[in-house]
Amino acid sequence: MNKYKKLASNTVILGIGTFGSKLLVFLLMPLYTAWLTTAEFGAAEMITGIANFLIPIACVGISTGIFRFAAEREADQKKVFSSSVALLGLGLGGFLLLSPLLFLIPYCRPYVWLVVLYVLFADLQAVCAQYLRAIDRTALFAGQGILNTALTIACNVLFLFVFQMGVEGYILSVIVGNLLTTIFIICRAKLWQVFSFANVDRKLMKHLLLFSLPMIPTTLCWLITDLSDRAMVTYFWGESVNGVYAAAYKIPTIVNLVAGIFLQAWQFSAVNEEEDAQACSQFYSRVWEAFLSVIMIGSAGLILFSRFLTKLLLNVTFFDAWKFMPTLLCAVALETLVSFLASIYLVRKKSSHSFVTALVGAISNIALNLWLIPIIGALGAAIATLASYAIVLVLRMFDTQRMIPFKLCLPRLCISTGILFGAAAITTLDPAGRILWTLLCVFAICALNAPALLKGLRAIVAKRMK
Repeated sequence: MNKYKKLASNTVILGIGTFGSKLLVFLLMPLYTAWLTTAEFGAAEMITGIANFLIPIACVGISTGIFRFAAEREADQKKVFSSSVALLGLGLGGFLLLSPLLFLIPYCRPYVWLVVLYVLFADLQAVCAQYLRAIDRTALFAGQGILNTALTIACNVLFLFVFQMGVEGYILSVIVGNLLTTIFIICRAKLWQVFSFANVDRKLMKHLLLFSLPMIPTTLCWLITDLSDRAMVTYFWGESVNGVYAAAYKIPTIVNLVAGIFLQAWQFSAVNEEEDAQACSQFYSRVWEAFLSVIMIGSAGLILFSRFLTKLLLNVTFFDAWKFMPTLLCAVALETLVSFLASIYLVRKKSSHSFVTALVGAISNIALNLWLIPIIGALGAAIATLASYAIVLVLRMFDTQRMIPFKLCLPRLCISTGILFGAAAITTLDPAGRILWTLLCVFAICALNAPALLKGLRAIVAKRMK
């Protein structure tokens, strides 16, 4: 199948499987914010943040490694899966032995058993799901995502509304969703036929570890960027303010959602791209051009409607979330561009480069949080997040050009980003004529990016018809 057609096909399948399920989560946000107080919502987000911090450590980063190695054209997929599961077992065993240390974390103390179960079943589900994606079972991968979301929502309704379990119910619903989804994947894909102790290859395990281990601190750095915001907002301003800030993050994740659907399909195409340097550079240039346009136009539109979306999707007690949303939308837009560039590290197996750039971002974020949050509150956290992603984006643009040089469209990127920041500032400061000025910014971004998007789509369509 033509590589552009394959990329488009996988994106559509993942889009159908992911967008519908995630849309349910957004539509249920008014119910979640009604069932939980701002303090409870902030506490639940902190607990899940800590669990997400532990997930890559417990699985020794193997959820990324299994995708990269199993997706190769010449891979022995049974050996990759068996060796990855063996490493996962060792990692989870070590995590269980060290789990009593969680009692030393004040936020975790009442919920240690939930955190442990959250980490165990999230890792199992992630490794099984990433293997499906690597072997091109895209439809099944999308289907398990729908199932996971549906189960989690059903459990949320049961535990929060029926049993009124509060924070415990919010976390337990994710655990049950991951557990049942893992069982479904194993049964549907017959993974017991793929795993064998005879296929556990020590040499392959070593290569998997060398690639996967740097992904642990890389993932942790991004989680620190997110978790440090919430921890410092809680410390300086209290759990209620953190709850509002956490809710503000929910709508910007629409950008992450759309980008994430595409990036999952793109990673498979990038790993399987031919070695010819010129063809590879052309492929990356065309895809980047279209991706950049979609992200800029989509982010600008969401900034324009940020207040309306806040009223529509959040309970009235969370309405102040609109103040942080425009800045977070800019941060998430840059985050998606950073994630695109990370695919080059994945293709070239340069996971250490991914770690170093992410570390710079995490350090920048913490330093800016310490400076800004005590002064301007949760808005300072949003600005710190935006600045840290901007720094990482610049570093990766320079670094990745040495590996796969492709057209970055720098003039359009810089101008569009500047206008996007302007739209966010206007919306946040709320001056007279705010809507008019924001509309002008949105039109300017569309005028800059729509022609490039249409050009990229025409090129892809023309390529498919050959």
